[in-house]
Amino acid sequence: MSDPVIAQKEPIAVEVQEGKSYWWCACGKSQKQPFCDGSHKGTDFVPTEYKAEKGGKVFFCGCKHSGKQPLCDGSHANL
Repeated sequence: MSDPVIAQKEPIAVEVQEGKSYWWCACGKSQKQPFCDGSHKGTDFVPTEYKAEKGGKVFFCGCKHSGKQPLCDGSHANL
């Protein structure tokens, strides 16, 4: 598998709704960051589902290197 494109070197804050599913872009090519727009087609990447357990602000990984995907774990600080 190839490395993902780094969309940005900081987390992406999103207000999520309880019970709703969000599909995080794992390849980094989506024009709708942090969410999938299908740009991964033809690659080994697949989007990752995030189902919000409660509503509020969530910080999605923008660098695509987090060990806690789809959420940010600070990995962008080491890129």
